Amino acid sequence: MNMNVSPLTAPTPATQPFEIVERKGIGHPDTICDALAEAFSRGLARFYLERFGRILHHNVDKALLCGGVARPAFGGGEVLEPIEIHLAGRATREFRGVKIPVDEIALTTSHNWIQENLLHLDSREHVRIVPHVRPTSADLAALFQGAGVARTPLANDTSFGVGFAPLDALETTVLTVARKLNAPEVRSAHPSIGEDIKVMGTRHGREFELTVACALVGRHVTDLADYDAKKQQIRLLVLEAARTVTDAPLSVFVNAADGETPESVYITVTGLSAEAGDDGQVGRGNRANGLITPYRPMSLEAAAGKNPVTHVGKLYNVMAHRIAHRLVAAVPEVEEAYCYLASRIGRPIVEPSLFELKVRLAEPARLDALRSQITVTAQSTFGEVESLWQEAIEGRLPVW
Repeated sequence: MNMNVSPLTAPTPATQPFEIVERKGIGHPDTICDALAEAFSRGLARFYLERFGRILHHNVDKALLCGGVARPAFGGGEVLEPIEIHLAGRATREFRGVKIPVDEIALTTSHNWIQENLLHLDSREHVRIVPHVRPTSADLAALFQGAGVARTPLANDTSFGVGFAPLDALETTVLTVARKLNAPEVRSAHPSIGEDIKVMGTRHGREFELTVACALVGRHVTDLADYDAKKQQIRLLVLEAARTVTDAPLSVFVNAADGETPESVYITVTGLSAEAGDDGQVGRGNRANGLITPYRPMSLEAAAGKNPVTHVGKLYNVMAHRIAHRLVAAVPEVEEAYCYLASRIGRPIVEPSLFELKVRLAEPARLDALRSQITVTAQSTFGEVESLWQEAIEGRLPVW
């Protein structure tokens, strides 16, 4: 394997005057699309594996959420027109004379995910799922089947993945706050907090600023005064979560677009902007590490919904972050690591066409002495790429 290890000389974002980090929560329309595409892929993979003893070719990584129409109100409200979610892609619909219930799997996995994760949304009444999945192309099917002959999966696409580690202070803060607000215990204690939460973090010098958009559920809010009180509770939750990971000067703004009248605040029926205010697509949200980090290298690849056996658009983005984190954890002298992986379609996934590591060392002059340890650590971690499909079908592979 041709691997290049070079010094990371570009300044880390944490040392720059400004920085931006974002996370879209589990109920954001873009995240819903990612989650449903990934759940659909996982459902297909499980069916293929149980029925045929192998995962067959599929890429169901296209989804569009068209927002509904709702009439939110304090104490209640109603959904007037349902959210429409269109799932598109390619999948093996017939194998060895057996027709595969692709559309049924799309509907079942989508409704199940919604029921398990979006507590105030009725997946049958408030949502319409529309599958648009066509048969996989003959050439990609042949390429996928060729993996059985070669014994090693062959890359489904010419693509690349990038990753970095460790997360800096702002990145850690944004991720911590977003996960706190979406945590089951918080939602249980504060039922007015909907799942559609977006956290935008900016840094000006040492000062952090967090702008949180959080949909409140109307049935759990009595009036404007109650809304303001609950918004203050959210602000306190944000501060509490942030203070577990940073002591930087911190400003917090919650639902910054709110006005002073009941009609101008962020009240929803379902806890989601998708009911009336926003639409979504796969790939427009969080990267494979759960964040949007414009001050870092990023891939625009949509990892969700791609098959977990041969599609390097998924595999390499997950592996790049994993390799970077493993290097920082396993090699004490490595303070920061970037990993870049590129593929060529038809080439074994274990043979990237480019494998580059950039590392920042406590003592830069020690790079040659540490090169072997860095290389071995990266190679052994990359060896896990052929087993990522197991994590994917178990729901343990982070892609958003």
